[in-house]
Amino acid sequence: MSAEPNTPVPGPVTADDVAHAVRITVDALSPATGADWHVPAGPLEWTCWETGEHLADDLFAYAAQIGSTRPLADEYVSFGFSRRRPQGPANTVTAELEAGPAGLLGVLEACGGLLVAVVRGTPADARGHHIFGASDPEGFAAMGVVETLLHAHDMALGLGVPFEPPAGLCARTLHRLFPDAPTDSEPWPTLLWATGRGELPGRERVGKWRWYGSPRAT
Repeated sequence: MSAEPNTPVPGPVTADDVAHAVRITVDALSPATGADWHVPAGPLEWTCWETGEHLADDLFAYAAQIGSTRPLADEYVSFGFSRRRPQGPANTVTAELEAGPAGLLGVLEACGGLLVAVVRGTPADARGHHIFGASDPEGFAAMGVVETLLHAHDMALGLGVPFEPPAGLCARTLHRLFPDAPTDSEPWPTLLWATGRGELPGRERVGKWRWYGSPRAT
């Protein structure tokens, strides 16, 4: 996403952004803790419960990948994982089913807190492996934000609750991870479009997509 001349460049994605993304997600989904979380999460084949576990697992994994005492820039940390069902996500972190949706949201908050703490405490020159490019703490923060916002959107659709994150949070995430995204449209619809979840006037719908985790050139 290249900025036009004299257009302010969005600031870096920070640990506070991760905390904000997780907080607004929990706030949005908490009113639906009495609903059925085993319905599909928006356009996904996963249920809302599975999507919540996947999101918590992502936040945990990003914290572990960049926060190791010796981060691995060329491979993933070798955590074990399992699936609740063949079509579901492969997770290291899960929530007790008996704890219900409120318990799952607690797991999500805890894993978000791990990523927040790691991003704050890890040197900026550290690099951790990701399939979309070895990345720095800011990059893993941005990945955590985009995973949180998108899957909050998916779960909110499935549970029938509203969710719309602030423009600034989306703009910083787009700038860090989606350098080719348009800058002449609102950030949240643009993030949904860039990840194949929405439409933008005058642009073809995105099919296959990816982000770019490698640090941006300055």
